[in-house]
Amino acid sequence: MGTPLPEDRRGAPLRAVVTGSDSGIGKAVAVAFASGGVDVGITFHEDADGAAHTAEQVRDLGVKAAVRRLDLGDLPTAAAVVDELAEELGGIDVLVNCAGTGTATKAVDMDFDTWRHVLSVDLDGAFLCSQRAAKHMIAAGKGGRIINITSVHEHAPRVGAAPYCAAKAGLGALTKVLALELAEHDITVNSVAPGEISTPMTGQEDVDPRTQPRPGVPLGRPGHAKEVAAVVAFLATPSAGYVTGASFVVDGGMLLMGPQASGMLTDSNWREP
Repeated sequence: MGTPLPEDRRGAPLRAVVTGSDSGIGKAVAVAFASGGVDVGITFHEDADGAAHTAEQVRDLGVKAAVRRLDLGDLPTAAAVVDELAEELGGIDVLVNCAGTGTATKAVDMDFDTWRHVLSVDLDGAFLCSQRAAKHMIAAGKGGRIINITSVHEHAPRVGAAPYCAAKAGLGALTKVLALELAEHDITVNSVAPGEISTPMTGQEDVDPRTQPRPGVPLGRPGHAKEVAAVVAFLATPSAGYVTGASFVVDGGMLLMGPQASGMLTDSNWREP
């Protein structure tokens, strides 16, 4: 939605909620929606200033922004934020589950509370927010879109990321189940699976990914949050109305490198987080 929507807006989204939109991919998605004339509900966990900056950018594009704090470690109570944002925006046409967290600890060394926290935020939170949003969409009777930001680790593992990988794979499967169950209401459900993206989560905020060589990635660089947002924005448009239950990998070809890359390794450093 990086370009304005056409004059005929029938079926186009008018209101979107993007969790975790205080920075990174979520922020880029919120701004992309706003540039297409969509009012946006913004959530944050700790970075209130980041959320305020996202809201400012959204409003500068001439649409409405509503902001709420969302702590997906406090479930099921926290999911009520979706209801609050839907009420303030006058409804909800699109939900993007982008809020997430991760770890860098091997499974055998991980305490159960850490395991559960990651699953709560990355999987339980997305389930409950989707459930709330779907009920609003069904009641409105105009269809809708749910888009889950997973990761390449929806499809492939990583050392030190057991709960993250489990949650993202689970969210990928949940995406498919919801796609089946909500299709009768004209609600599509898809996932977008980014690879390495230059965001605060990877310690690369405001970095031009073209300046960061990645020899192991076919396109030779990390991605930009706007490149992920463009795929999310497409899935929210009427043009994507026949797409559901799919996972869109945005990784510069990273996942294609499995056998190719493994044959090039000369040490066992990959065994460490």
